[in-house]
Amino acid sequence: MPGEGPADEVRKVARVVLLDPDDRILLLYGHEPDDPEAVGDTWWFTPGGGLEGDETREQAALRELAEETGITDAELGPVLWRRTCSFPFAGRRWNQDEWYFLARTGRLAPTQRTAADMPGLTELEQRSVSGMRWWTCEELSATHETVYPTKLAGLLKALLDEGPPASPVVLDTEIV
Repeated sequence: MPGEGPADEVRKVARVVLLDPDDRILLLYGHEPDDPEAVGDTWWFTPGGGLEGDETREQAALRELAEETGITDAELGPVLWRRTCSFPFAGRRWNQDEWYFLARTGRLAPTQRTAADMPGLTELEQRSVSGMRWWTCEELSATHETVYPTKLAGLLKALLDEGPPASPVVLDTEIV
């Protein structure tokens, strides 16, 4: 989730493509803070967030995963994708350089969770994240809901069919 900082600053972000033993991906459900009913202003996204202090992206990925989901047993793998994005959120524009890490967990978490089940959310996240759920590749391909990064369904299918890329794939820049 976004953090504090100047609007023109490029925020370094670590995100996690977390897969369970059934190859389902965990996504969080978000909306503009304090407006969970806004039509068209909701989206699904991977866990993750900005680096804090001098931590590495790997450290940030694991910290964010634990804070946002409570999952601490994930094995972090390689960087799959890199993306630059810019979007409005919480009254300002966020410019981010995102790295997506593959991770696996043996934990069979509930299919759907609510924000109340997510113990480590920041105050902003508490106001803008309303839950999480595990998605199959087929469910992700069939949904008409907004998912970030865009084309995640195809990226996940390629990952499951072909394995991780030899080096990170640079995704198209997304500006919302």
